[in-house]
Amino acid sequence: MGNISEDIRSSFASNKVKALINIKYTAGWINSKETELFKSFDISPQQYNILRILRGAAKPMQVQTVKDRMIERAPNATRLMDKLCDKKLINRVRCEEDRRVVFVEITDTGLQILKQIDDKGVPDFLQKITEEEAKIISDILDKIR
Repeated sequence: MGNISEDIRSSFASNKVKALINIKYTAGWINSKETELFKSFDISPQQYNILRILRGAAKPMQVQTVKDRMIERAPNATRLMDKLCDKKLINRVRCEEDRRVVFVEITDTGLQILKQIDDKGVPDFLQKITEEEAKIISDILDKIR
């Protein structure tokens, strides 16, 4: 991996098309690296995202709020949370005032998993770029959106 033209054996009509294909290709590549990492913790990248959101919350959050904050909107977010509950990484709490409303919160076990992931540090492939380059990438991606 290193040059999109060589990696996918293709040429491009313009640098903007090349950039678009490169972003999509790299996103897929990063997703596969994340999947490898999280597999060792028996969670998916989407479940990691849910745990990360809940860790940042000061108190239990409504399920819909978690869904709204997910990086990758998952139509199966409820099922993902069911699996996290089964693994005792999150808890569900019914709202006393309105039984239809469900809150979720991260458990101590969920926090321990996140700490283990955090302790692994920045992925190797990100070690290749400087902090300034990382800022530039983020700024460009923000500009695209």
